[in-house]
Amino acid sequence: MLNTPIGRLRAIGMIEGVSFLILLFIAMPLKYIAKEPLAVRVVGMAHGILFLLFCLALLIVMLEHRWSMRKAAGPFLASLVPFGPFIIDKKLRAEDEARTLPE
Repeated sequence: MLNTPIGRLRAIGMIEGVSFLILLFIAMPLKYIAKEPLAVRVVGMAHGILFLLFCLALLIVMLEHRWSMRKAAGPFLASLVPFGPFIIDKKLRAEDEARTLPE
């Protein structure tokens, strides 16, 4: 999975997606229900860094595979929605496998 730019994008997307879910469903309730804001600071910072890495990985894929802005919009928009990275992963995996098939 980590041998191709799309594979790296998928891996970072999965980790970033998990961090987003942890932020939304664990850290935010801790902050607002249990009055513990530290979880949002820690998980929020980690998620922010992972989101930036995802954007960088997406830029690398765009440059190496000559993706248009329209094609890159799908993974980008999916990263903004809870569970989005997991949904778009199937399409990215299919594209990665198509590009790595021996000729």
